[in-house]
Order: sequence, then C-alpha cells, then structure tokens
Amino acid sequence: MGSQPLTVLARARWPESDDDRLPPLAGFTASSFNPLVAEAAERCLRARYGPPPGPGPTRTALLLASCSGDRATAAAIDAAAASQRRVPPLLFFQSNPNAVLGHIAARWELTGPVVATSPTTPPGPDGVPADALELAALLLADGDADQVLVIAAEQALPGDSDHAVALLLTPS
Repeated sequence: MGSQPLTVLARARWPESDDDRLPPLAGFTASSFNPLVAEAAERCLRARYGPPPGPGPTRTALLLASCSGDRATAAAIDAAAASQRRVPPLLFFQSNPNAVLGHIAARWELTGPVVATSPTTPPGPDGVPADALELAALLLADGDADQVLVIAAEQALPGDSDHAVALLLTPS
C-alpha cells in the first residue's frame, strides 16, 4: 500500500443501520450522491474532532473515490438535454465531484489538496479501494497534508442501497 504505512485515526460508514436517512445538503439537488459523501465525511471528522470547525484538522487532504460517481445528476442532465429543456445551472455545479469536497473543506476549514478519482481496484475489507489508499499515502508523502480523509462512495444500483465509508488517515 503506497510508499508508507498508514494509521486510521477515525472511520465512519453510511448507512449505519436500515433506519439511517441522509440529511439534505443545501445547494445540492436531484441526487443522493453529494449528501452521501458529505455525511460520511462529517461522521468521520466528528468522530475524531467533535463538531466543526473547532480545533480540528486544517492540513487535511480530501480524497473521493467512486467507481460510478453521481449517477442521478448525470441522468438528470442527460434527460434535460435529450428533451431540449434548459439544464438547471445547479446540476452542472453538483456534477463536479470536487463541489462536495469544497463544501466539506469550507465547513471544516481544511487546507489540504482535494482529489476525486475513479478507482480501478475493488474495495478492500475496510470498504476503500487499494488504489485510493495508495493515492492517500502519496498525498501524505508529498508533505502538503498531515492527514487524508478518504471517502469511498457509491450510489445504489437496482436492488441495492447507497453506501459510503470514510477513513481519516495519517502516516504510521
């Protein structure tokens, strides 16, 4: 795994139970993807630091790993374009996966790099793809961050449910 071993400072999942419901996320519509990413990140950071912004993590990189990305927003944009309707500008904003990472960074006052990637390896036992962990190790080795919040998120396929895991990592 990457150039250095990593220590998990905090972890979180969504959902935690069958009754778990995603809270709405202001500025993001038509999709559960961005609220999913934000909620997993929020739970992980709160587990380590309490409520934001507080004396929390500043030099923290954000790394979003998703094989499929935001399917619902892409479908909404496709449907609007196919019917020759005006595509709501907010959908273009939220179709950029860095938009939700910027929301998290602003809320928690994080100053590290922001990266969104589509992993090529399957999730490991912790729910995070190995290549996302390797990229986290590289971000730490670069010296631009003291820790990395890795969020692996996937929207549901038919018969499944949305799910996400977040790990707050630091060099061992």
